[in-house]
Amino acid sequence: MKAKFATVLFGLFALPLWAQTVATTAGADLDAERARLADEQKAIDARYVAEQKACYQKFAVEGCLQDSRRRRRAATDDVKRQQAAINDYERKSRGAAELEKLEQQNAAQKSKEAEAQREQSLKSQQDREQRATDHAASREQATSQEAENRKQFENKQRDHAEQQADAAKRKAQAPAMRAEYDEKQKKAAEHRADVERKNKERDKPRSAPLPDPGAATPAPAVPKSP
Repeated sequence: MKAKFATVLFGLFALPLWAQTVATTAGADLDAERARLADEQKAIDARYVAEQKACYQKFAVEGCLQDSRRRRRAATDDVKRQQAAINDYERKSRGAAELEKLEQQNAAQKSKEAEAQREQSLKSQQDREQRATDHAASREQATSQEAENRKQFENKQRDHAEQQADAAKRKAQAPAMRAEYDEKQKKAAEHRADVERKNKERDKPRSAPLPDPGAATPAPAVPKSP
């Protein structure tokens, strides 16, 4: 922007005073100024023709013509300088506009690149944080799994030890339990035998009682006559 302003200011200082006034006035109409200069050139030409005719009416014709041509050339040169100044200003204005447009495009591109870089940096930061979070979670899960595995192993070891102790205890108690079992079986058998014996005695029919030796023998029955 500073370079653009410097270029415009340089162009303004190169212009005549009227051009600077026009250039610094908002909405300067260069086409109207060109039309004014064209009208001025026509007036110069018309004045020159009139002076040429007037010179031929004078005694010193050649000197009059030369003075007329000199005035016409000076006035025409001034118009041309003004036209050149306008063209130069217009060219520099277009250059400044193009430069400003280019700078705006560059600024937009730089802003876009800066935004893309910022987003990429933010995404990279988020990715690093996510990886750190995942790594921490993975380590925590591994630690938890290791503790669980150790707990299961200790439980298995304890269960195995308890089973071994129970087996040893049962093995040590096996003879006494066998003797106790045999004793129970023997008593059960004796009980069954006793029950069976009592049942047989209860079910056995009783024999008739023996006659009393001191009792009288009954007389035999006498059959009745018909």
